[in-house]
Amino acid sequence: MFTNTIPVPTERWAVGLDVHARSISACALDLSTGELRTARLTSHDESVQGWLTSLAGTAAVTYEAGPTGYGLARALQTVDIRCVVAAPSKIARAAGDRVKTDKRDAALLARRLAAGDLVAVRIPTLSQEAARDLTRAHEDVRHDLMSARHRTSKLLLRHGMLFSGPTTWGSAHHAWLAQVRLPQPAAQDAFEDAHQGVLLAESRKKALAAKIMTLASDDQFAATVTALGCLRGIGTLTAMSLAAEIGDWDRFTGTSIGAYLGLTPMEHSSGQSRTLGPITKTGNPHARLLLIEAAWKHRPSYRIGTTLQARFDAATPAARARGHAGNLRLHKRWTHFTTRGKRTTVANTAIARELAAWCWSLATLDG
Repeated sequence: MFTNTIPVPTERWAVGLDVHARSISACALDLSTGELRTARLTSHDESVQGWLTSLAGTAAVTYEAGPTGYGLARALQTVDIRCVVAAPSKIARAAGDRVKTDKRDAALLARRLAAGDLVAVRIPTLSQEAARDLTRAHEDVRHDLMSARHRTSKLLLRHGMLFSGPTTWGSAHHAWLAQVRLPQPAAQDAFEDAHQGVLLAESRKKALAAKIMTLASDDQFAATVTALGCLRGIGTLTAMSLAAEIGDWDRFTGTSIGAYLGLTPMEHSSGQSRTLGPITKTGNPHARLLLIEAAWKHRPSYRIGTTLQARFDAATPAARARGHAGNLRLHKRWTHFTTRGKRTTVANTAIARELAAWCWSLATLDG
């Protein structure tokens, strides 16, 4: 959620806050005199507001994005105090600085705010943050389900039992699992517990998916979700997750969104030397994973099946045309990489980077 570098504050005080769950270390820099004031505050919003009020003059405040979220920033904005949530990975630190304390961190933030070289993180609305929490819960339970299935299948494999059906984890597989009986009672108990874990995770995943589908029809997300659905590999769940993670698509361009998602290669260039490495993996890992998975869907030949046709029918003519062009282009790129003998994982990452740009194109499409 990075935005542009923030300007030099026009307020009298530049305040840095090192925020923790139970305490806040504060440092205020007077931009007119250079005076530094420090304080140790509680984590309550009222404590911070009261200390800021005690400063003579207006103040601009910053703290690092982290597990405490955006509640403090929203509380300060309601009382007309400008608050910047800074991207931690973009904060410049001296290479020789080997001492790290809460007080020094707060002072560093105050000085960086005064210099205007912090990169701000976009603060989502409450509804956007709630949608992101829901889609991330679905992502978490999806990983839990994969782990539970792996534990169950490997437990049975150790006992020489292997399902011989054509597909696993369908109704036939679960019926077979219900008939499994291991010779040792302790092993049977372990298996039944593992199988119950699978069933519970499947139930949770199904319930969360239904709630996300309902949320996707909300006016706030419906247009974006419908437009993104014109691309192969991006169904309603993936489109809703991308919409929740990216939020404001207008912040980006077709080029910059790949860098934001960490899908651009590392680079080390000096003089006549230019070396490219693996992707940076910076930015939003959740959206990056979704695009990496969706990119594989563009490898097979492009045909408009029943599901994709239904998504086309729900979209606007402009979105249909743009999605169709994107699907053709991405499959053509896959064919190009395959012909060149490019390793499939490398090719898929390149496709995912271009897919991100097509998603941006659809999400910001007028009409």
